[in-house]
Amino acid sequence: MNTTTAAMQVPIARTQLTEEEIQSVLGPLRSGWLVQGPKVREFEEKWSAFTGAKHSIAVTSCTTGLHLALAALGFGPGDEAIVPAFTWIATANVVEHLGGKVVFCDIDLETFNLDLADLEAKISPRTRAILPVHLFGLPADMDGVNRLARAHQLWVVEDAACGFGSRIGDRHVGTFGHAAAFSFHPRKAITTGEGGMVTTDDDGLAVTLRRLRDHGAAMSDLQRHLGPRPYLLADHPDAGYNQRMTDIQAALGSAQMDRAAAIVAERQRLARVYDEAFAGLPWLRTPAHVQNMTHGYQSYPCLFQPEPVTRESIPRVNARRNDWMDRLLKAGISTRPATHAVHMLQFYREKYQLSPADFPQAWAANDCSISLPLFHGMSEAEQAYVIDQVRSSNP
Repeated sequence: MNTTTAAMQVPIARTQLTEEEIQSVLGPLRSGWLVQGPKVREFEEKWSAFTGAKHSIAVTSCTTGLHLALAALGFGPGDEAIVPAFTWIATANVVEHLGGKVVFCDIDLETFNLDLADLEAKISPRTRAILPVHLFGLPADMDGVNRLARAHQLWVVEDAACGFGSRIGDRHVGTFGHAAAFSFHPRKAITTGEGGMVTTDDDGLAVTLRRLRDHGAAMSDLQRHLGPRPYLLADHPDAGYNQRMTDIQAALGSAQMDRAAAIVAERQRLARVYDEAFAGLPWLRTPAHVQNMTHGYQSYPCLFQPEPVTRESIPRVNARRNDWMDRLLKAGISTRPATHAVHMLQFYREKYQLSPADFPQAWAANDCSISLPLFHGMSEAEQAYVIDQVRSSNP
């Protein structure tokens, strides 16, 4: 238990909702329509308007969104999908849930996103899909991913869990692949507690996705209730799932979308302040800036490098990073490793007989990365305190 009496307590993230957003959930509660209904449809429409996606389909989480997207495309037993080795475990889990084989590729340590050369090397005759991840809000190289996908006739499902507000040129992420999935976990810019959104520009795929999220029904409960014979039950062309978002969640998400641009702009402003403050620290590499890419800053992931990060130095750097994170915690500042290297987690390590060095850049990111607090609603005093503690430390 942390029993420090630090000058200030700064969490890694904090949800900030306006009073109007809090009140928004009362609408469904008072109407009596609590399940997937008019508020879900409203949220989907606002999401499409913001991202430019033709179809937006609200679901229970980004994980179920990725699962639905692969299932709707026809991915199944015996198929392989390529997943970055450094990502949240859900990206790989959905492949396992559908009976497929996860094939990891390494990352570029500069961006934390997948390495195109290693991705290409991992394509086999059984590869059916690529799951690029827009990690922490920095877009993956979708031109390169799609070039390989077209050459090998592969599906592309974007893991855009962290991608809200992230763009390549003028296009929002989630509009480059066959489908994409976003997350509304509380650490994300828009939150519904739990929840997700699938996007696609494919009309036929959208129909299948809407059916599969709703037990495979040919029409939703809302469509049936608004139709001429609301008392008749829908047919079920598919054996689907129950992965529907509730109207309570969607009301909250829809209300936040009214200030979506401001939320993204604030996170980007906070990141710029950090960038300037830490520019002179050689032992802390701040998030990459890539030409023609807009970072949405779901978080602020850095590489801790008190010495050059190599295979030989990773254990030493990791020990020093953990000590530094502990000292920051005692000062009241919460940090996290940026995320984990999935190939180092027990299930995948044991099933596929993998070692950290099989994907050395992901291993380095796993053991040497650190995310600092960044969230909309973060006060100037909170950020100044974090900056002061980081700059005055001697890791």
